[in-house]
Amino acid sequence: MKYCLVVGAALLAVSAQDARVLFEKNCSVCHGGGHGTERGPNLANNRKVRGSSIADLRTVIRDGVPARGMPAFPLPAAELDALTALVRSFSAPASESHAPGDIGAGERYFFGSGGCANCHMAMGRGKAVGPDLSSIGRELTLTEIDEAVRQPGERVKPGYQVAAVKLRNGSSVRGFARNRSRYNLQVQDLQGRFHLLDDTEIASTAMETGSMMPAPQCSANECRDVIAYLSSLTGVSAGKPGAAIAGEGGPAFARIAAPKPGDWPSYHGKLTGNRHSELNQINPANVKNLALQWVFPVNHNVLELTPVVADGVMYVSGPNQVFALDARAGRTLWHYQRARSIETRGDPAKGTNRGVAILGDRVFVVTDNAHLLALHRLTGELLWETEITQGVTDKRNIGNTAAPLVVNDLVVAGVSGGDLGMRGFLDAYKASTGERVWRFWTVPQPGEPLSETWGGTALARFGGGGATWMTGTFDPETNTVFWGTGNPYPAMNGDERKGDNLYSDSVIALDAANGRLKWHYQFTPHDLYDWDAGQTPLLVNRKYRGEEKKLLIQANRNGFLYVFDRTNGKLILAEKFVDRLTWAKGIGADGRPIVVPGLEPTRDGTKVCPNVLGATNWPSMAHNPSTGLFYLMAREACGIYVKPPNWNPKPIPLEPGRMFLRALDIETGKRVWEVPQIGPADSWGGVLSTGGVIFFGEDSGALGAVDAKTGRDLWHIQTNASAALGDGHSWRSSPMTYMAGGKQYIAFAAGPNIMAFSLP
Repeated sequence: MKYCLVVGAALLAVSAQDARVLFEKNCSVCHGGGHGTERGPNLANNRKVRGSSIADLRTVIRDGVPARGMPAFPLPAAELDALTALVRSFSAPASESHAPGDIGAGERYFFGSGGCANCHMAMGRGKAVGPDLSSIGRELTLTEIDEAVRQPGERVKPGYQVAAVKLRNGSSVRGFARNRSRYNLQVQDLQGRFHLLDDTEIASTAMETGSMMPAPQCSANECRDVIAYLSSLTGVSAGKPGAAIAGEGGPAFARIAAPKPGDWPSYHGKLTGNRHSELNQINPANVKNLALQWVFPVNHNVLELTPVVADGVMYVSGPNQVFALDARAGRTLWHYQRARSIETRGDPAKGTNRGVAILGDRVFVVTDNAHLLALHRLTGELLWETEITQGVTDKRNIGNTAAPLVVNDLVVAGVSGGDLGMRGFLDAYKASTGERVWRFWTVPQPGEPLSETWGGTALARFGGGGATWMTGTFDPETNTVFWGTGNPYPAMNGDERKGDNLYSDSVIALDAANGRLKWHYQFTPHDLYDWDAGQTPLLVNRKYRGEEKKLLIQANRNGFLYVFDRTNGKLILAEKFVDRLTWAKGIGADGRPIVVPGLEPTRDGTKVCPNVLGATNWPSMAHNPSTGLFYLMAREACGIYVKPPNWNPKPIPLEPGRMFLRALDIETGKRVWEVPQIGPADSWGGVLSTGGVIFFGEDSGALGAVDAKTGRDLWHIQTNASAALGDGHSWRSSPMTYMAGGKQYIAFAAGPNIMAFSLP
């Protein structure tokens, strides 16, 4: 209603009749009287028009859609507002039509004697057998809702036609055909399970006509009231806790913490962050036979996600959107999307999103403007939405780009923006309702404990930094969350932040129940080189130097490999893993770097190694328990560090560098083998260990596979995800693996595409 009032004020200057004249003059050549022509779509009862805000429609009319042949109409403001209101009126949603009836009585009927909630969800309540109705008042007109209630057989939502399928093994499946082709069929049965079928498994398919919804049994008043209730539903809004769902059918936390063979149910596959899979169908002997099985494009030029897979369903994300796919065929089951935020800065403004988390019937994703969403795994409908920045004074630079992490019954999510100035924190929310359980601030406010490690005005002026912009890890054995923190701000000017600047550039170990700090380690005290600690804090249990140990391993951006006893934070090993390292002589017995003096950034520039991109960065790493080796992508490069004037860091020129895939012995830190690459040393592809093979995103844009023991080349395919193209299309994702239909797949994002490979 807010938008109606705003537009209504504008119409004081332009009458409704004049608006119709404007439409006939500017729009009718393509859209006729509003019902469309061969040159333009129908605008009456148009769901896309109905689902758009007044502001969005106004923008489309003003700017046009050049890619689809619609020109811009830069009209005076009053005329533009009047024309927008007229177009909106062609498809006025039911929520704006003042449906008669008692909304409260309709809600009671829906969830009570009417039995509607036995099949439908509304605002997080009910069952997801049929379509979710939470936004039906915004999506349909009042007439359409009335018809759907009183004449259910007349309207079937796409993806909900009923299929009766007989299989060649003698069994049968009946449910909604969510997607169908001559080669495969995706069916959601009436118990909430997906059956992802190949044509070779199907004996026959009968498509039933009409809707499964029975004829209405409501009285005239009950029908009127339930129509009024449905017309009032405009979707879940941020801040209001969601409703718990009974009888969840998705993977419980036990399956997330200990994945069943073939699943990849979290960002790293395992909550420990170790991208090693026990699957071995693909191995050094046959990897040369890998063949492309399917490609799925997402409308974004460079994807940075890692797909998540459970029960044969793959979840992939782009900027403010999520797809559920048949992991065997690459076919869509559902798609959720919302508009990009105009207020975001930095990586969130670029559309960066690295993936989702799943738990039970919920799929969790963060938006560019730092909202945490819970979607239903069967429908993709929004169940709850939480604004992560609640309680934050200055939100200007805060966004989100990372996949959330499921921890017991919580969802943990961090924030980005440390390169622009903000105060970092890490949050945990109830997975059931979206209510915040705890928050850990990564840097203090002036006057708080640890502020003595921040001499100067950086905290008061800029927040301090310390973003939590990459996904952490979780140890169920000790109920501990491990997370890397970002650089202090200003990044390369320490004049107003004397001291160590805690807890920037650190790994923090937090009690998962309450967010309290157990221990921390700071890799680069008083960082002057933008070497944040967002690299994966990888957890491994193994015999180490003759004793069983619970380890945490991190190859840091500053060029050193660290091994800790994760139960107490004791540093066991710290050795450099790159040759071009000049800023420190080593790590002392006290755990602090032995800094080489005279290498601070200056106004004229100072050469330091590694360069600003780091000796490694956020792409994934892996540890293979069979070989005992730790695998990572290493960058050998130096840079010129310039002290920023006026608190604004300048770009750091890069010297020619080189990328290497390296295998390290974590007991000594020594290099066992390496694979040198040819390219600009500006790629961001990580590694995957499976079946004795290491897959990695090579610097030229190829996906490569080498022997895990020796580094010997085994296979590659060129994806052209290369920074050498000069258009920013470098590797920005890491490979993963899963099973579907009895086959092991390797999947990854290259440019705008998800690609999946398997053996013939």
